[in-house]
Amino acid sequence: MPIELTVKERMILGKKTKHLRAEGLIPAELFGHGIENKHLTVTSKDFLKVFKEAGENTVITLINEKGEKFQALIADVMRDHLSGSICTIDFHSVKKGEKIRAKVPIEFVGEAPAVKHGLLLVKVTDEIEIEALPEHIPHRFEVDLSNLSDASQSIALRDLTISEQVKAITPLESIIVTVTEPAKEKEETPITTPAVETVEATQPPNDKEEEIKK
Repeated sequence: MPIELTVKERMILGKKTKHLRAEGLIPAELFGHGIENKHLTVTSKDFLKVFKEAGENTVITLINEKGEKFQALIADVMRDHLSGSICTIDFHSVKKGEKIRAKVPIEFVGEAPAVKHGLLLVKVTDEIEIEALPEHIPHRFEVDLSNLSDASQSIALRDLTISEQVKAITPLESIIVTVTEPAKEKEETPITTPAVETVEATQPPNDKEEEIKK
């Protein structure tokens, strides 16, 4: 079932868009090869629901107030670095029959026995770049950790099952997750200070004392 998102075309541009955010609306742009850029708005509530389900690698259907439909990917979501709220959204228009590149997230499942043995599990990457027709882009790649029990074991991209309809752009030899020994703490060498010999200073004889002795 296609994921749909209702959008509206907007005339407000620039700094004036801050008033839209106050009303619970997010300014957005729709762009892509062969189409004219469109300025849009979407309600924050509707977008967050769709974004949670689709992420940035699932094609969704944008529907405007005229009933026009556009197939698109959520290309970029810009947030305020202080509040974390969404400032703007970029949608990338896709055409049926045209291959596109996308970054598909990795979902790690299972527990690695290596961790129980005191070893470290290092997750090298959390996404894979692929190229495929929009309808063939996977929502995620699952990586099973349950077979990782010894140091130096790892899972590379070539170990995953990838559909023939999907081309991996990320090199197949890329390591996704690996097991290593924990770093050993260096033993601190105690600092020894050399013994300092105390030497009594000898004062030169006083001339007047020598005269009295005489």
